[in-house]
Amino acid sequence: QVQLVESGGGLVQPGGSLRLSCAASGSIFSINAMGWYRQAPGKQRELVAAITSGGSTNYANSVKGRFTISRDNAKNTVYLQMNSLKSEDTAVYYCTAKVTEVLSTTNYWGQGTQVTVSS
Repeated sequence: QVQLVESGGGLVQPGGSLRLSCAASGSIFSINAMGWYRQAPGKQRELVAAITSGGSTNYANSVKGRFTISRDNAKNTVYLQMNSLKSEDTAVYYCTAKVTEVLSTTNYWGQGTQVTVSS
């Protein structure tokens, strides 16, 4: 079993910054892609950013130039640096990881962390 634990959410004013972290632990052989999704009230969950084990990244158009995803493979941790935050970035942010264990590969999700952008 694998657990993903997120941290770093909170309340921030428009134009501010936050850094989210997500650490994976458990029976991990390797981690392939990692990413961040978000879900705002009344909306579908959407991809924010993703990163492969080799470091290739992909971003939603709405966050390009403002958010940066990175990962520390030695720590099984993915980060999301969020700058120039806007009210429309308010959502619950979930991390995800495609984890290879001994006999299987599974997509795991974190419990979510709330990000609120408001003055």
